[in-house]
Amino acid sequence: MKKTEDSLSTEGSSALMADVARLAGVATSTVSRALANPGRVNEKTRARIAAAAEQLGYTPNAAARSLRVGRSNVIMIILPGSPHYGASQIIPQVLEAVNRTVIRNGYNLMIANLDRDESSERHILDLAFGGTVRGALILSSQLPVVDNRSLAEAGLPIVSLLLDVSGTSVPSIITNDRLAVKEAAMELLALGHRRFFYIAGPTGNYHEVERYAGLVEALNGAGLSADYITRSGGNLTFQFGFETGLQAAEDFARLDEKPTAVVAASDDMAISFMSKIQKMGWRVPEDLSVVSFDGSPVCEYCSPSLSTIEQPMEALGETATEFLIARMEKSDEKRELRVVIPSRFIRRDSIAVNSKLTT
Repeated sequence: MKKTEDSLSTEGSSALMADVARLAGVATSTVSRALANPGRVNEKTRARIAAAAEQLGYTPNAAARSLRVGRSNVIMIILPGSPHYGASQIIPQVLEAVNRTVIRNGYNLMIANLDRDESSERHILDLAFGGTVRGALILSSQLPVVDNRSLAEAGLPIVSLLLDVSGTSVPSIITNDRLAVKEAAMELLALGHRRFFYIAGPTGNYHEVERYAGLVEALNGAGLSADYITRSGGNLTFQFGFETGLQAAEDFARLDEKPTAVVAASDDMAISFMSKIQKMGWRVPEDLSVVSFDGSPVCEYCSPSLSTIEQPMEALGETATEFLIARMEKSDEKRELRVVIPSRFIRRDSIAVNSKLTT
């Protein structure tokens, strides 16, 4: 038997898009466009579709509200690459804080993965320019640009998280990479360490530049030059931290004069380095002290427990999301473009006094 509009209204969430179109008196393609990009459908048509969708129970309340007001209720967070980037548990911590804040404020979260290939960047830009999202958080990455189209030109609020791009007028919520490493290195200097082995992130990367600079500044403050630092790595991305650490152990083993302190640009690097170097016969912290950056929970359970600089991931994620929502709702346009939330050094068993002072 042919369905009537009355019978359709009783079927709740089982109603099809075609039913919504028939009840609203529009084409199915118009309903699809209105649901995906409310701003691309005129207000009168959008109102009819919204009313039909609510009557049939076709869309959640949040989506129906988006149709009524003509704007998306979705916040997009753009991740920096492969899911393996989060092996150190940093990205999951950020996502948890972001998602919690998004839900608390009545929005929905969309996760996009920026693989730095043209197709993924174009997809992200299509979402932004098409009106699917109302605001975007971009995590530790430059804004995507494809075919002379940039995310910055999409006309939606953007906040950068963990990467300082405030110089381009994009609000940036960051931590104090340079100062945090400097303070940790000063503790190693106070323990008598004078020669350092540095395990580097990818050359030119913002975090790599800042963290290495912090180590150099600490040594300069002690009257020592960068010549007292031996570098390893620099050719792999942070996604390959474990591989970087393993290669660093090989590099360390080949040195004629062994440094007594190791500073790694990420926890993953330090964990694999420390594991391999101990299998080679060096003792931590008796022969060399090890410090890393990130603050992954797993550091506490390494052997020995790993001293690390803990990034305030929950505070960073929450602050960045609240900052973005304030800009979306135009409730606070006078905030600073650059907000710094300090990291903290957690001293554990992987560092000790250097008994072989070398100058």
